[in-house]
Amino acid sequence: MAVPTIQTVCGVGCGSSLMLRMNVEKIAKANGYEIRAFCGDVGTCCANECDVIFISKELGERIEGRAKVPIVEFDNFMNKAEVEEKTLAYLESFAEEHGDA
Repeated sequence: MAVPTIQTVCGVGCGSSLMLRMNVEKIAKANGYEIRAFCGDVGTCCANECDVIFISKELGERIEGRAKVPIVEFDNFMNKAEVEEKTLAYLESFAEEHGDA
């Protein structure tokens, strides 16, 4: 089974991206998905190896066109419903794409 690597990104790479990473890991585990996740900053995130970048809408605009992987943009990292909805949608899509569904 393929395991997606998710990079959670904020401005500096240690504040809201850490909170988002922890929430994404919790959601994945609760729904039976195995993932790898790590935090990144907006300045270097496009150079990091990953399958997807989770980022806020305002910062997503700064990496548009430079990212080599899909970008999932969030209006609000603190909105649990939005984080769960977009995380599960990505994980389901990844599983289907890699024949794990």
